[in-house]
Amino acid sequence: MSLPHAWRRLWPLALVLGGLLLALALGLHRGLSLEALAAHRAALLAAVAERPVLAALAYLGAYVAVVALSLPGGAVMTLAGGFLFGPLLGTLLAALGATAGACLLFLAARHALAEALAARGGALLARLREALRREGFWYLLAIRLLPVVPFWLANLAPALAGMPFRSYALATLVGILPATAVFAGIGAGLGQVFEAGGRPEPGLLLSPGILLPLAGLAALSLLGAWWRRRRRMAGRGRGDAGEEGGGRGHG
Repeated sequence: MSLPHAWRRLWPLALVLGGLLLALALGLHRGLSLEALAAHRAALLAAVAERPVLAALAYLGAYVAVVALSLPGGAVMTLAGGFLFGPLLGTLLAALGATAGACLLFLAARHALAEALAARGGALLARLREALRREGFWYLLAIRLLPVVPFWLANLAPALAGMPFRSYALATLVGILPATAVFAGIGAGLGQVFEAGGRPEPGLLLSPGILLPLAGLAALSLLGAWWRRRRRMAGRGRGDAGEEGGGRGHG
């Protein structure tokens, strides 16, 4: 492969990696913490009060960048959305930002690597691509519903495996909404916590009261994938039986 062709294929992913290295070198990731949010809460709330639309757009752009660059701190960003904009608008902005950032990373990885992997993946990857084309929405939806799988991994793996973009984007948006609403709701109550000199316990975000309902939704998503596959296999079986019967009648 010529160098110009390789660069045309790899430049989006190189841009993402370059942005990640620059952000880490500048220490921007250190600002994605509850301590930083508590320290700058007065200035942030004042900015939202003075220019709410600009502040919302800035928050949205920052969330897109955090997810697209796979920086740690997505949960803190969602908490900040609830803290700054309230539970409803905070949920909407966080969900849109996370989805847009995930889609950008998906497209960059697919443009750079999916073609090469498909050429070398053989029959196994071909079967995986076919399965993702049919039921990928349901599988990714289950993964998105449970915030225990690293978000960056759930962004990259479908792109490299050849999942259709539309299914990926929709499953991402729908799948992250429940957990995003929970986190934004917790974030909306951070003002009282900060005023009392405390901070929310990270374990609260992964407590059984939060995870069990999300696990139930994930199980329903997997059930949907199983049901679609079962119906498809049953339809294929009826088709084979019909062809066999037709063959005997013709004879």
